[in-house]
Amino acid sequence: MTASRYAAKPWLALLTDAQKAPVSPSGSLVDALRRAVAEAPGRTCLAYFDGRLTYREVDELSDSVAGYLAARGLERGDRVAVLLQNSPHFVLAVLGAWKAGAVVIPVNPMYKSGEVGHVLRDGEAAALICSDRAWESYLRDTAAGTSVRIVLTACELDFQTRDDARVLAFERLPQAADADDLTAVAGAGRPAPGDRAPELDDIALISYTSGTSGTPKGATNTHRNIMYNAERQRTGLGLPEAPVYFALAPLFHITGMVCQFAACLNSTGTLVLAYRFEAGVVLDAFAEHRPHYTVGPSTAFMALAAHPSVTREHFASFATLSSGGAPLPPALVEKFRAGFGPYIHNGYGLTECTAPCASVPPHLQAPVDPASGTLAVGLPGPETVVRIVDDRGEEVPFGEQGEIVVSGPQVVPGYWRRPDATAETFPGGELRTGDIGFMDDSGWLYVVDRKKDMINASGFKVWPREVEDVLYTHPAVREAAVVGVPDGYRGETVKAYISLRPGAETDPGELAAYCKEKLAAYKYPRQVEILPELPKTASGKILRRELRSRSHGN
Repeated sequence: MTASRYAAKPWLALLTDAQKAPVSPSGSLVDALRRAVAEAPGRTCLAYFDGRLTYREVDELSDSVAGYLAARGLERGDRVAVLLQNSPHFVLAVLGAWKAGAVVIPVNPMYKSGEVGHVLRDGEAAALICSDRAWESYLRDTAAGTSVRIVLTACELDFQTRDDARVLAFERLPQAADADDLTAVAGAGRPAPGDRAPELDDIALISYTSGTSGTPKGATNTHRNIMYNAERQRTGLGLPEAPVYFALAPLFHITGMVCQFAACLNSTGTLVLAYRFEAGVVLDAFAEHRPHYTVGPSTAFMALAAHPSVTREHFASFATLSSGGAPLPPALVEKFRAGFGPYIHNGYGLTECTAPCASVPPHLQAPVDPASGTLAVGLPGPETVVRIVDDRGEEVPFGEQGEIVVSGPQVVPGYWRRPDATAETFPGGELRTGDIGFMDDSGWLYVVDRKKDMINASGFKVWPREVEDVLYTHPAVREAAVVGVPDGYRGETVKAYISLRPGAETDPGELAAYCKEKLAAYKYPRQVEILPELPKTASGKILRRELRSRSHGN
C-alpha cells in the first residue's frame, strides 16, 4: 500500500514550536473553570454591557443551576436543550448542565417551532432552558408532547442595567407558572452534585448541523473534542495573559462555543457578551472592552466595515482576528486591512470536527491560489491529518481537487442515534466533509465549495465560490451568493444574488458584464438579482439552499 502523502504533514514546517507542541487535555471545561477560580477568583469571567461576573461568581451560580437540575430529577447523561442568545444565562446554563452530568443541546434561537420540535424530539431533551419571551410565544406549545419535563426561563435583561435598546428592546414578563426563573435558581446557593463531574470521553454537546443540506443531525461532541481545540487555541494564538475575548459568533454555534466560550475560560480570560450581533453595539463594545481576540463569519466583518461610525481605532486592541463559519473572500481581507489595519485570519472547520481543523496561524498570512483566486483556509494542527480524496476514496496528488477528509482529536465519534449516517460520514473514524478542496505541497488547505453546490452548466463544472470571489472584488458588492438554476438549454445556469454596500449603486447587467470580463464564458452569471439582504443562518452563513429554492420557485 502506498504511503499517504498527507500523513507526512508538510504543514508542520510552517508552524511555530508552540503550535507544534503536543496537546493532551487533562480535564473538561468544568475542571478548567475550577482551576481558574483557584488561580484568579476575582477576575472578570463574563462582561455583559455594564455587568460583570467574576470566576468565583460564575462557578457558584452554575453550581446552583446544577444542584437545581439534579434536585428536579435530572440524571447523568440526560439532555438539556439551551435556546438563548449571547448572555451570561447561556454560560450558566451550559456549565450548570455539565456539572449535573448532563449533555447540552445548543439550539439556534432563530429556529421556528418545527425546527426546535425536531431537536427536542430527536435529542429526547429532559430539560429546556430558554428566554421567557420564547417560552410564552411558541416554545410552551412546541415542548408539549416531548420528553421535556424541566423548564427554566431567563430574562436576558438580567446581569446588566444598561438596557441597550438596539438589542435589548423588550420588557420583563411575569414569571410563568409552569417554569422556574434561571437567575433566581442560579442565585439560590445550591451546591452542585458531587458525583456528576464529566469525563473527557462523555458527550458534552449534541450539536445539530445547520440544516443547510437537509434535516439537521446531532453531532456528538465530547468533552475531549472541545478541550483539544480549546487548548490548541490557547497555545497557538499567542494572546496576552488574561486575554479578553469578544463573542462575535453566537455561542450556540460550534465556532462560538469552542473558539470563544471554551477557549476563553480555558485561558482564564474575560468573555465579552453583547446579546446578539448588531454592528453598532459590537463596535461600542470593542471601544469599551478593548478585546484581544474575536472570531466571526465574513458577513459580520462586512457589516462592521460598512457601519457609518467605524474607525481604525475600533480594532486597535486586537492581537488577532479570525473568520470562520462562512467563506472568506480574498477581496474582503484586503479591503479590511486597507481600511482598518488588522489582517483577518481564515479558518475552516465543521460541527463534526468541533470547529477548527485548519486555520491561518497568527504569524502567517494565507496565500491565494493563482489559478482560481481562492484564499487558503489555513494549515491543519500537528495531531490532525487532512487528506484530499477522489470519489473512490483514493488520495489525489497535491494541487488536485477532491473531497476533504479529516482525522484527529477534534473529530466527533458520530451522530446521535444515527448509525447509518455515522457509518457513511465517518468511515474508519475519518470525517468525510462533503467539501471540495485541494492542498498545496506546503500544506495549505483550500476549500473550493460544497460538493452538492457544484453547478453543471452544459457539462462544465462551475463552483459558486469562484464566481462569488470575483463578485466580492466589485466595489458595490456587500454580499454575494451564487446558485445553479434550471435552464432549458444548458441544464443549469449560473445565477448570482447580491446585496449592495451602503450608498452603492449598480445594476444586474453591469455586474454580469464585470464577471464576464474575469471568468470563462460558462462561469459568469447569466442572471443577477439584487436583494436588500441575503438570507443567512444565525452563524452568518449565507443560505444558498434558500436562494436555490427561491430561484426554482420563480
